[in-house]
Amino acid sequence: MREKNLARSIRMICLGGVALAVQGAYAQDTQPAPMQRVEITGSRIASPNAESPSPLQVLTAKDIAASGANNLQDLLLQNPTLGTPTYSRTNTAFLTSGAGVATVDLRNLGTSRTLVLVNGRRFVSGVPGSAAVDLNAIPTDFVERVELLTGGASAAYGSDAVAGVVNIITKRNFDGLLIDAQGGESSKGDSEKRKLSITYGSSNDNGFLMGHIGFTRDGQVWSRNRAASAVDQSSLMTLEDEPNPANAFVAERPTYSSYVPQGRFSYVGADGKSHVYTYDANGNPIPFVSSVSGFNRSYYRSIAVPVDRFVLALSGERKIDEHNSAFVEGTYVSTRSGSTIEPFALSSSDIFKTNGQVPGGTMVNGQLVKNPLVPQYLWDRMTDTDGDGIPDFSFRRRLKEVGTRSNSVDRDTFRLATGVKGDFQLWKNWNYEAYVAYGQTKEAQQSTGQVNVLNFRNALTAVPDANGKPVCVDANAVAQGCVPINIFGFNSISKEALAYVNAPGSLTTRTTQKLAGGHIDGEIFDLPAGPLGIAAGVEFRKEYSESTPDALTQSGLNAGNATPPTQGDFSVREAFVEAHIPVLKDLPFIKELSLPIAFRHGDYSSVGSTNSWNAGFEWTVINDVKLRGTRSLSTRAPDINELYQAPSQDFPTGITDPCLGVTATSPGTIADRCRADPGVAANIAANGSFKTTLADKQSISGYNRGNPNLHAEKGRSTTVGVVWTPRSIEMLKRFTFTADYFNIKIADAIVSTPRQYALKTCYDGTNPAMCQFITRWPTANGGSSAGALRYIDTAVSNSGGRATAGLDLTAAWNDRVGPGTLSTRLAYTYVKTGYDVPLPGAARDPFAGEIGAAKNKANLNVGYRWKDLNITTTFDYIGRSSLDDQFLADFELPPNSLQVGSRTYTNMQVSYQLMKKTELYFGLDNAFDVKAPPIISGLPGDVTGTETDGGTYDPIGRRWYAGIRVKL
Repeated sequence: MREKNLARSIRMICLGGVALAVQGAYAQDTQPAPMQRVEITGSRIASPNAESPSPLQVLTAKDIAASGANNLQDLLLQNPTLGTPTYSRTNTAFLTSGAGVATVDLRNLGTSRTLVLVNGRRFVSGVPGSAAVDLNAIPTDFVERVELLTGGASAAYGSDAVAGVVNIITKRNFDGLLIDAQGGESSKGDSEKRKLSITYGSSNDNGFLMGHIGFTRDGQVWSRNRAASAVDQSSLMTLEDEPNPANAFVAERPTYSSYVPQGRFSYVGADGKSHVYTYDANGNPIPFVSSVSGFNRSYYRSIAVPVDRFVLALSGERKIDEHNSAFVEGTYVSTRSGSTIEPFALSSSDIFKTNGQVPGGTMVNGQLVKNPLVPQYLWDRMTDTDGDGIPDFSFRRRLKEVGTRSNSVDRDTFRLATGVKGDFQLWKNWNYEAYVAYGQTKEAQQSTGQVNVLNFRNALTAVPDANGKPVCVDANAVAQGCVPINIFGFNSISKEALAYVNAPGSLTTRTTQKLAGGHIDGEIFDLPAGPLGIAAGVEFRKEYSESTPDALTQSGLNAGNATPPTQGDFSVREAFVEAHIPVLKDLPFIKELSLPIAFRHGDYSSVGSTNSWNAGFEWTVINDVKLRGTRSLSTRAPDINELYQAPSQDFPTGITDPCLGVTATSPGTIADRCRADPGVAANIAANGSFKTTLADKQSISGYNRGNPNLHAEKGRSTTVGVVWTPRSIEMLKRFTFTADYFNIKIADAIVSTPRQYALKTCYDGTNPAMCQFITRWPTANGGSSAGALRYIDTAVSNSGGRATAGLDLTAAWNDRVGPGTLSTRLAYTYVKTGYDVPLPGAARDPFAGEIGAAKNKANLNVGYRWKDLNITTTFDYIGRSSLDDQFLADFELPPNSLQVGSRTYTNMQVSYQLMKKTELYFGLDNAFDVKAPPIISGLPGDVTGTETDGGTYDPIGRRWYAGIRVKL
């Protein structure tokens, strides 16, 4: 199937190139070209300059080359306007899908509110059911520059541009052959890095044609190979009966899992008390002690997943005649990734869902017959707890014989865009462009490590045959291959029983995008201050997504996350108009004043009509000083998952139960509401206060749901700034400075109700409706404590708001220093405020300054070139950050009371032009091996397997790479 996809994609891309060649045969002699006009991100009006009324930051092909990055995400995340991505190599190891995907998130407003474009046009999503573009699908060597426009831009580009736009501009007019080969790894010998790419281009007056083929590899990093994450651990504060804030970042090591390969078995003895035991290495029963007998899950976990990419791309443009040309863009990317985590943790409550009790025998003709696989030690001690006359027990067991849980992912992205563009004469010169595009992402995922729950239940129920050999009780199950299973002790499951219960999984997804559009732009007439420019156009888009797990996963019968299929689509028709109005010119303190405005109307099949607009000003006070500002209304229609996702099981982390520590006499609303739950009350009666175990915390589950009744959210953004280019001052003539204030507020934000918020407001009485999402164990069940949290569900709604405000500063300077040229560029972002409103009327929940959303971030780039030697150093600063304030409130701690320190990462590259056409380069990422802050399991922000926030900080450490570029 992969070979067919590849062959089909190559044929499609090559057909685009042939079409251009045929059209080029009709090209006429070239005439003197008019003054070149450029289109900048955020506007469809071509302009003789490249200035924007909105804050615009640009990364060039030189920046990409100097970073040594295989993936654009690695470079873009250094920009302080970008927040922690939803998907990256270092935070997708524990996801059931999306391993290795790379996305971006402007302003920490969410990946879904950042629109990624390629040459001003949309790109197909790499995540089923969402609009998130996988940057793995963009070949870095094909990129000329990346423009980051922050602030609402829906009027120009439609939905999703609430936080801004990342517009990737590919190269043009590239001549020759460029070969780039690279290799590297971390200082620990992992995180292997490989790259081999070939880019070819040819251009002339009639157009250009470029092709690219490349392979990259980013290797796996195991948690066990870093001291900070080698052993299961938890924040000591979260384990203490009386939490001590000083112990928040102190790791209690080990805090092994109670799900162990030899099994952990619970029974109620003749004394009426519950007893727990396990087995030692020699098969002898011993009391279970987690720190001694527990299982180290970290040995099997990953810090970074491996990603292999094969990329094939083509881009071209050919003149049809003097005024018209055709263009094509084609991309095929095959990505292979995967994840591996510890063997599955199976509980008897996963199999016997009513009470979690496993019968130790079977009634045959009214007589109790012992299961021959049940050890005599257990049989002699356990009693009947459910009144059926059969002694029973419960268990928790790590299915090591089944093997690790792994996902092998093959992801293919194909996109072809083609169209015509040119200019025509009315009363003035006008430009036009019309295009169609089709994109598709297909994913095939194979998984291991799960078991068939129904088969496992059959295998647990056995009686002796005539020869005393265990045989399954159910005759139909025997006919289907049932083999009794022995779960007692190390490596006790036979190969035959394993074959019967094993349940490999699969997931197939398909996402498609169809685009068609066109626009014209030009000048209507001249005003006293200059020509009135206008652009207008129409666009059509249809998005479709389907995600289909295997049958057992859909029904939850593989003991893992129950995940039904999700399928849906929507279409939208839009029309837009934009104008650039010159108001004043060449007056005292008004060198130039103009007003850009835009409006877009959309008609969605899912949410109906939407309107977006923006208005701004550009005021050049004097040649050296320019003021700018915009005010905009942006919209975002819900994506397919938000609309149509069926209830899908999840296992959230970082949950704190507000009932912990409540006694029979504790005062207050929370204590009263906790005691009203029968399970909590029973727990208090048995223990004196409400207590749960680490295993209870590790077993919390819940379901995520979509909502077909959603409507579009609206984001209002304001930016005001100044651009200072002191060309009139000799000492500063090569200096550029910008300062921009931003304020973005999103009304009716589409959000999933935060689970911790649901818990808090349910029990403090501020929002009793949240209690519908919470389910507790009514009695002790399969090792779960009475009253322990079983499910905390969440649903998507338009119930919230989200906002952020702050200041962006940039400064750049370059000049000759000594024998060479020194260039510097600084980008700094200060976030004054950022908050969520979970529900209408609810208090604001601040996120600015919390882990993953530092208030202060900066990037300093310093480069020095002397003859054939070029040295580039980049400093990335992430300011002090605090734990989530809702988490702190559960421990009665004030906001910002527990913080992690700032981090500065240094990346360096040295390149040398060995010969005219050959360049050697060597680089270090995280050159000083700065360690990530200890955001330990149990703390909010921890990414499983990394013991830090793996999407924000670097959990890998120092890495080196070396390469060669040859231009022919």
